[in-house]
Amino acid sequence: MNPSPGPDLDGLTLREKVELGSGADFWSTKAIGGVPSLVLTDGPHGVRRQTGPSDHLGIAESRPATCFPPAVGLAQSWDPDLVERVGTALGREARALGVDVLLGPGVNIKRDPRGGRNFEYYSEDPHLTGALAGAWVSGIQSTGVGASLKHLAANNAEHDRMRSSSNIDPRTLREIYLRAFQKVVRTSAPWTVMCSYNRINGVYASENHWLLTTVLRHEWGFDGVVVSDWGAVQDRAAAVAAGLDLVMPGDGGASDAALAAEVENDAGQIQNVHTAAVRVAALAEKARRAPGGETAYDVETHHALAREAAARCVVLLKNDDRTLPLSPGGSLAVIGAFAQTPRYQGGGSSHVNPTRVDVPLEEIRALAGSGTVSFAPGFCIDGEQDPTALREEAVATAAAAETAVLFLGLDARQESEGFDRTDIELPAEQLDLLAAVARVQPRVVVVLSHGGVLRLAPVADLAPAVVDGALLGQAAGGAIADVLFGRVNPSGRLGETVPVRLQDTPAYLSFPGENSQVYYGEGLHVGYRWYDAREMEVTFPFGHGLSYTDFTYSGLELSQGPEGITARVTVTNTGDRAGREVVQFYVAKPDSAVTRPSRELKGFTSLTLDPGRSRQVQVLLPREDLAYWEVRGDRWVVEDGEYRVWAGASSRDLRATATVVVEGDRLRLPLTLDSTLGEVMADPRAAELLAKHFAVPEAADGSEETMGIDMARMMASIPLRRLVSFGQGDLASIEALIAHLNQEE
Repeated sequence: MNPSPGPDLDGLTLREKVELGSGADFWSTKAIGGVPSLVLTDGPHGVRRQTGPSDHLGIAESRPATCFPPAVGLAQSWDPDLVERVGTALGREARALGVDVLLGPGVNIKRDPRGGRNFEYYSEDPHLTGALAGAWVSGIQSTGVGASLKHLAANNAEHDRMRSSSNIDPRTLREIYLRAFQKVVRTSAPWTVMCSYNRINGVYASENHWLLTTVLRHEWGFDGVVVSDWGAVQDRAAAVAAGLDLVMPGDGGASDAALAAEVENDAGQIQNVHTAAVRVAALAEKARRAPGGETAYDVETHHALAREAAARCVVLLKNDDRTLPLSPGGSLAVIGAFAQTPRYQGGGSSHVNPTRVDVPLEEIRALAGSGTVSFAPGFCIDGEQDPTALREEAVATAAAAETAVLFLGLDARQESEGFDRTDIELPAEQLDLLAAVARVQPRVVVVLSHGGVLRLAPVADLAPAVVDGALLGQAAGGAIADVLFGRVNPSGRLGETVPVRLQDTPAYLSFPGENSQVYYGEGLHVGYRWYDAREMEVTFPFGHGLSYTDFTYSGLELSQGPEGITARVTVTNTGDRAGREVVQFYVAKPDSAVTRPSRELKGFTSLTLDPGRSRQVQVLLPREDLAYWEVRGDRWVVEDGEYRVWAGASSRDLRATATVVVEGDRLRLPLTLDSTLGEVMADPRAAELLAKHFAVPEAADGSEETMGIDMARMMASIPLRRLVSFGQGDLASIEALIAHLNQEE
């Protein structure tokens, strides 16, 4: 793809063009000739604008900015419109802080719950990830600030991340790990794409021509700038040849001098440098044409949006005996260090300096009315206090109240960019606290704060109500209080499966890899696909989330057209309060000729209904999303035949089902001597010609069985060249037949 027009570079020297492709410093590019400098900085859930000492680990100070829910929380909204509004607000703040490109969103699939950077990614599912990330990109770029879709590709672990090789088969790579990137590039046209640190099947992402040029540019139509992750380039000349345009951060010009010297007599490489320079110049021009200067934004308005978004991201996992919502005026015991010192964002490069932070305890007290709210820390984060004394104080506080609300979760030191977790456990001290409180207080509400999936079976066994906050940004405290007291009816849904135990997870035996090699042996069966295929029990399924009201589904209707399957279903609010329902559509091809998951998310929508009201929703399940990657033809293929569609409230709560016949793509693969009889017989025309030339053994009665053996099935795996061994003609006649079959349409 040709980049958008930018400043004329004909007057620039080779060295100057090389310099356009690297940073001036940690966060900005060079101003060369008529090409202005660009400022890039970390996101994605807030603007981390550093104006003094710079780093990519979130250590040095940055200017205040709104900390919106990180991707792990934002994904639980299942609300593209809301995500787009958050993206728009981030764009306004980026403009106000002088930022041209905000580094996000992160769309890597959550392959394993131990992944250290999972808090910065959306989901275990590429459809959900692509829909939400695309909305984020559209929002931010509507303000004239570029997005940087990251990290391309297969960056699914932090261990050894700068050199490990993610070894993935072609179907899995295409259908799981590249699909969200493809969707966002095609629907939202991000200004930049960031390549990852790791290798893919042995080749560094920054040097991977197949990935950065063949797939990203030629297949998907990307025409923006490919930027490296900070420090991801090992061989700059190889990276430029592969399609990388901008190396970050700057290194004082050392790599510029080396690259200019290396390519000065190589016409092909000189052209590659020129092409990269043109793309960077076009990006700078696009940013220059955007609304200029520092523009103000309303801090309080953005904080209100952060609170609205956070409340929509809260997932009500369990609510036995209608323990929630709480009623103002009662007596509450709020327990847990996170109620006073909230955990609301992840650690590392995306760490935001918030404009303010809502404290859950204070927000609960503000909504409790005339009720009493007592507090006990219950456990300590820094390990400097006596856990026994803290637990005893908390138990006494809980016993004296009508309801106990426990804030549990993981501290920032227990999960962060840069390392993976070794387990998915809540700290034992917190589980002991929960068990002790539950012995004296039957009304227990647990509120969870965490960036990665936790084993929640012991929590669900002890607490009648469980609220999952994931990481909700700076307004988490107010949002949680809104949900607890019913000011907001919870409607969040899980973006990841919560397994019964770590050993049940798909990548348990191959994560995070060893000797710089990571084998994706679970293949397509990532997340809920794995648990459903094995019919395994889970604690909470993908897409799960309860409400303070109830919904029913009826009348699922399907129709097939050129654009895909249109699904319609009627939803009714049968409860006693207004609420929002997220309607999820899962699709399967039961008789598929290839291995496929039991069902896959292919569409979703949401609606808000008053009590007793009904409405029909309609969702297009795009035809391209029904396709699988056909490795023999190296292309996407939609199979012909019957598809089953479910409408439901989660991957395990399927309320209605129907089938529809889809006209598939014609798949004609050239026959070779190594094609099997079964492959030939699958084509009626080829089968007819084959039968005329070669005899197929039959039983005496003419049936397909001989001595109780299904001869057709037994012979289906025989390659054509092996027919000679069974006295069926000669190699020349078989080759002639193959040539004849391949010539015909």
